[in-house]
Amino acid sequence: MAQRCDVCGKGPMWGNKVSHAHNISKRVWNPNLQRVRAVIDGRVKNIDACTRCLRGHKVVKAVRGRRAVQTA
Repeated sequence: MAQRCDVCGKGPMWGNKVSHAHNISKRVWNPNLQRVRAVIDGRVKNIDACTRCLRGHKVVKAVRGRRAVQTA
């Protein structure tokens, strides 16, 4: 799975891990992605959204449960 948010596009960042003795090694910071059932263009889809988008209400979560039975 690619570490990229489907809403804002946030992805991994690279840098150095620096110890107290100033030993340097490469490391990666991945975004905190959550698998969410969301309503996209009126349809329910599973997307990978970062927690910033979830907390900022940029994602409309889909309602769980059975579909409503239509009576004619």
